[in-house]
Amino acid sequence: MTGMAPPGDIAVLVPCYNEAATVARVVRSFREALPEARIVVCDNGSDDGTAAAAREAGAEVRRERARGKGHAVRRLFADLEADAYVLVDGDATYDAQSAPAMVRMLREDHLDMVVARRRPSAGAAYRTGHRFGNRLLSGAVRRMFGNDVRDVLSGYRVFARRFVKSFPGRAGAFEIEAELTVHALQLRLPVGEMDTPYHPRPADSHSKLDTWRDGFLIAFAILRLFALERPFRFFLGLALAFFAAATVLFVPVLGEYLETGLVPKLPTLVVAVGGYALAFIAPIVGLLLHALSIGRREAKRLAYLSARLTAPAD
Repeated sequence: MTGMAPPGDIAVLVPCYNEAATVARVVRSFREALPEARIVVCDNGSDDGTAAAAREAGAEVRRERARGKGHAVRRLFADLEADAYVLVDGDATYDAQSAPAMVRMLREDHLDMVVARRRPSAGAAYRTGHRFGNRLLSGAVRRMFGNDVRDVLSGYRVFARRFVKSFPGRAGAFEIEAELTVHALQLRLPVGEMDTPYHPRPADSHSKLDTWRDGFLIAFAILRLFALERPFRFFLGLALAFFAAATVLFVPVLGEYLETGLVPKLPTLVVAVGGYALAFIAPIVGLLLHALSIGRREAKRLAYLSARLTAPAD
C-alpha cells in the first residue's frame, strides 16, 4: 500500500483531545507517507500539551473550544481548502502508509469517500466490546440505509473536496463517523473501502471512547438519522409497534366483554384505543416528514453539485 499519491493538494486532518503521547508520532508518520500534504491538528481543548507536541513535530495547529470530535471535524472541514482530505485520529492506531493508496483510489476511481476498513495487526488492537459494537452498529446502518460499507465507525477516511464542502455535520462527538457515512448514502455518492492495518494503542496513551456510553450515543445518533432521513419507514415502524401494543391490551378486554357484557378494565380500553389512534396517525406524520426530507436531500445535493472539485487558487 505504499507509494506516492497522485499530484494535487492534500490535507491531513487530525482531531485530537489529550493525545500528547501519540500525536507527534502520527504527524511524523503521515509526513513520511504524504510528504506533499499539509498536516493540520485540531486541538479540542487538551490540557496535556497536545498542541505543543503537534507543533514541534511540524504540524499546523488549530483550536476548537467546543468539546467533541464532531465539533473538531466540522472546524477542520470549514477552515481548510484542499483537493483531497485525509481524516485520521491522533492515537497512532491507523496505518499512515495506507494513505497514498487510499488517495490514489479516491482519485483514480472518481470516488467521494474512501473508508479504511480496519484489520487488526494484533489481538489487542480491537477490544472485544468495540468489535462487537462496530459490527452491531454497522449492521444497523446497512439495514436502515442499504449500505455496503462494512466499517461504518472507522475514523480513517479520505474525502473529495465536494464531499467535505457539502457535508452539513450535526454530530458533536464520536457519532460523526456514522453521520459521514449516512451523508454519502443519502446522496448516493460513490464510496469505496480499503483494508488497512489497525494497530494497538500505544501503552503510554489511553482511549477517550467509552464502550457503553459512546456506543449508546452512536446508536441513538443512527436512530435519529434514520428518523430524519427515512421518516416514512421510521414512523411506519412506530405505527406497527403501536398497533401491536394496542392489540395486546385490547384483546383481553374484548374477550371479557363478549363473555360477560362488561368492561371492568376501562382504563386499559382507553389506552388501547389511544394506541390504535397513534397507529393511524404515525404513517401520516411519516408521509409529511418524508416530503420535507426530499426537499432537504435535494438541497444537500445542490450544495454538493455546486462545490468545486479542486481548491480555489491563492
